Amino acid sequence: MNIRKEINLDAPLTEEQKEMLEMLKSRPVQPDEDCPELTEEQIGQMVRVSELRREERRKQTVTLRLSPQAVRTAKSLGKGYTSVLSRILEAALTDADIIKHYL
Repeated sequence: MNIRKEINLDAPLTEEQKEMLEMLKSRPVQPDEDCPELTEEQIGQMVRVSELRREERRKQTVTLRLSPQAVRTAKSLGKGYTSVLSRILEAALTDADIIKHYL
């Protein structure tokens, strides 16, 4: 059973709110089927979502051999041309027709 209370954070606590907090302080935490207590193994498997996303976005350094014309064209795109090349390559690698054409 959920109880919802609206609390104005700018106002001081009422006596009723203080009593409720005191009463809750002494109650034990009781996990239920919707929110069971985690095992040590489950806790050990937890990682921050931000760390997972960082790993997904982290670029890897690779060496490619490009024709002189491809290098000139890429550099003509200006600052950040390597990021543009990365996005072009990603788009090409997700298109099966382009892959078939160049195999």
